Amino acid sequence: MRNIAKRHKAILNELHKEGYIAVKDLSNLLGVSEVTIRKDLKELENRKLLLRNSGSASLLSSLITDRHIDEKEKVQVDEKLRIALAAKSLLRKNDKIIIASGTTLLSFAEKIDFASPLTVITSSVKVSLILSYLPNIEVIQLGGAMRKSSASVIGPYAETLLTELNCNKLFIGADGIDLDFGVTTSNIAEAHLNQYMINSAQEVIVLTDSTKFRKRGFGKICNINQVHHIITDLDAPQKDVQLIMEMGIKVTLV
Repeated sequence: MRNIAKRHKAILNELHKEGYIAVKDLSNLLGVSEVTIRKDLKELENRKLLLRNSGSASLLSSLITDRHIDEKEKVQVDEKLRIALAAKSLLRKNDKIIIASGTTLLSFAEKIDFASPLTVITSSVKVSLILSYLPNIEVIQLGGAMRKSSASVIGPYAETLLTELNCNKLFIGADGIDLDFGVTTSNIAEAHLNQYMINSAQEVIVLTDSTKFRKRGFGKICNINQVHHIITDLDAPQKDVQLIMEMGIKVTLV
């Protein structure tokens, strides 16, 4: 397809159908070189019509906006339940774990009925309240400024305490997982706190439903290769899952 305008329209049509498409696939579909497709994508990104990634493109709608926890609790409920049960199976006696904020992490906390001793450090006020009723679980609530949309704390008080801890596992959520940009959340202060959590944990486990793939939040938490294990549902994009596994990261589909 030699006509630039028609080619650009075809690219955008494919993106609106798929939400994400590889340069190689566009090249085959439109009968032009990958170099030409990359130039097209660059021009369309300059016009703020899409987001370029390494070897692919996605819609601008993949940018995540902040939503209140009460709203997010009502979506992907079954998927979050399956993810929570899979995460629970990873707990071991005397584990020292960090649970970050988010609705999938809240589902995880609700399913913890661990009979053995367990220590939980969390930024989520709701997680603390749920686990406070279990006598065998020691709960350490991080302090700081309240981020009301997530019912969790953020800021230097929480970050300072995390520098003094060494935990077995970190269970963390995400608003976006993009193979090039990494794991993200919609709030930059929360992303910064999550980075401290990662530095305090031996193993980083991301709990996220499939709708978060190929999307980006405002605040970057980490690169994909800093994650050890991702638990997600069966609708996660197969191409992304395969590439993540090829990086040596465990992926559990539930």
